Amino acid sequence: MKKKTFTAVISMTILASMGTGAYAATKLQEIKAYLNPDIKVQVDGTYADLRDVNGNAVAPILYQGANYFPIRAISNSLDVAVDYDEVTKTIILGEKVDGVSIAEGFRDMYHTKDTAQTTYKGKDYKEAWFDNASGNRSSSFMLYPNKEYQTLYLQIAAVGGDITDLTIKDSDHNIILKSVERIKPEDGLVTVQVGIGGVNSLYINGSVKSGTSVFVPLTTSYYK
Repeated sequence: MKKKTFTAVISMTILASMGTGAYAATKLQEIKAYLNPDIKVQVDGTYADLRDVNGNAVAPILYQGANYFPIRAISNSLDVAVDYDEVTKTIILGEKVDGVSIAEGFRDMYHTKDTAQTTYKGKDYKEAWFDNASGNRSSSFMLYPNKEYQTLYLQIAAVGGDITDLTIKDSDHNIILKSVERIKPEDGLVTVQVGIGGVNSLYINGSVKSGTSVFVPLTTSYYK
């Protein structure tokens, strides 16, 4: 339903408001326009609280009979990822053509480049999250997509025992986006796909028993 709404909104022509970098082009033209605070937006029957990247309330701009909205405000209301490529001057909505490895900027005590821990079934993944702690425990880490991506493709493998009750949660809103009841060692490397449009931070958590390790290859797990 939201995708249909999103298409309709885009067809109305939306002003791209991506920060100062978006205005560094050489072909800008000065126009005369007006703020139009009387216009409201509904998403699936509910009024949307439109905010800019700094959290400020926004009103559309009226120009030649058309209302223009900051694209980030609309995308946040529709849970559609938005990013800006400064090099190509391109606004990217939804999934990106090329995946972006979660290894970029990843920080955690179990982040490793030790080949003894980054190698799984004979393949060295160069970087991995490898939880080989002892005892029955909760195994978890954080990711920060920063609302720039639409989908997460997370690869994960159980070593020596099962991973149970794996959840991927929108950490800011405490909403479970995806759950997997069980991952067994014989399942091999499992890819968990989850929609993360409009999500700032993710909490990934599963339960393991003593003797079980959790392997996540960071280089082949990615955002799009």
